[in-house]
Amino acid sequence: MNLRSLTFGPLAVLLMTSQAHAVTACESLKSLPLENTTITLAQSVVAGEFSLPAQGQVTAQQNAIFKQLPAFCRVAATLKPSSDSDIKIEVWMPLANWNGKFQAVGNGGWAGSITYSAGVGGIERGMAQALMRGYATASTDTGHTGNTAAPMLGHPEKLVDYAYRAVHEMTVASKAILAAFYGQPAILSYFNGCSTGGRQALIEAQRYPSDFDGIIAGAAANPKTHLDAWRIWMAQAMLKDEASYIPSSKYPVIHQAVVAKCDALDGVKDGLIEDPTQCHFDPKILQCKGTDGAACLTAAQVAAARVIMSPVKDRHTGAEIFPGFAAGNELGWGLMLRGPDPYYNALDDFKYVVFGNPNWDWRTFNLERDLATANKVTQGKLTAVDPNLSSFKQHGSRLLMYHGWSDQDVAPQASVNYYTSASSATRAISSDWLRLFMAPGMNHCGGGEGPNSFDAMTALEQ
Repeated sequence: MNLRSLTFGPLAVLLMTSQAHAVTACESLKSLPLENTTITLAQSVVAGEFSLPAQGQVTAQQNAIFKQLPAFCRVAATLKPSSDSDIKIEVWMPLANWNGKFQAVGNGGWAGSITYSAGVGGIERGMAQALMRGYATASTDTGHTGNTAAPMLGHPEKLVDYAYRAVHEMTVASKAILAAFYGQPAILSYFNGCSTGGRQALIEAQRYPSDFDGIIAGAAANPKTHLDAWRIWMAQAMLKDEASYIPSSKYPVIHQAVVAKCDALDGVKDGLIEDPTQCHFDPKILQCKGTDGAACLTAAQVAAARVIMSPVKDRHTGAEIFPGFAAGNELGWGLMLRGPDPYYNALDDFKYVVFGNPNWDWRTFNLERDLATANKVTQGKLTAVDPNLSSFKQHGSRLLMYHGWSDQDVAPQASVNYYTSASSATRAISSDWLRLFMAPGMNHCGGGEGPNSFDAMTALEQ
């Protein structure tokens, strides 16, 4: 599917005819009374003088973006919807030339920090990028510090905050803050996220259908329990012994063989596989004729590659648990399979959330048994599986989904599966309010050999 505009229709005529300005001094917001909220900072930031707090290192690209920021009002707050909550948020509002709209941005991984900038040079989804386009914007750390699930161990309320509550509470507080600052509410509100942010986006559409008028859900890490079980299942196949391990030096060998077989299926030989679902590749064609070599796979490596390229299924029922990697993403296998342990994101899920045991050994993982436990523990929290988005649609909202076919983190077919189920469950013409765009050759949330930079927000608004 090619990227096309997502039309808002009648909503478009409600937009302001002129850009709005603040009616309240930024610093006065420090005393704004909000339920379960303590505003800890309210300061005017001079154009080009924002510097990243000590929570992380700034890259040259990010620094260049920050130097271009217009003057804005920066508000920081702590939200405590439960006695064990400690949700940090930031709200940025242009001091002049506000476009009248609000754009909240999502997180990645286990969050644990504010998304000050994301998608530099690609699919923009950070606070800085939103502010530069005239939006009031907000982000949250989801209630803990650090890209790990460790703070959730023994703290069920923090799990709820991370899972869905923090984004909603941030949205409610941010709307109140910007309304106080500008003297009027935002005309339209959007959410923009990828990966964990994509899952947050889908949960918002399902749980809080009136929070946003438009949502962008990129490469949604969803359903998370099944995703993480798949990640560990794959790692077990390749890391269980030395014979099964596929060194990264062989990734290009596999990739070249896949492209050679399937590149021309779309009628054009351009190094990209337009529709990987039509590519049926068996790594056995690369099996070494004799001893192991740099340009072939051993029998054990062939078996491991088959696991990586196939959906994981329940061995008792045959039901699919999570799709496998799409053909064409072989160059990115190292993200999750380089070893010596499975991907940290999945390990954290089972260590700290599912079993509550930091010393849990992934080598003991049993797919059916442990996934059943995970589903019980995280039921209704970490997964956005409800396909019925009728309330979201009835609110007049729009959902734009996208995913790169060469995603090396989240199998892209997962987005196709959710899109299909949501379209069917809502029983309406999906193109009126729901669209999915698959990008050939694009990696996780951007990058890759194919087209990987497009303006999703403009597509949503047109």
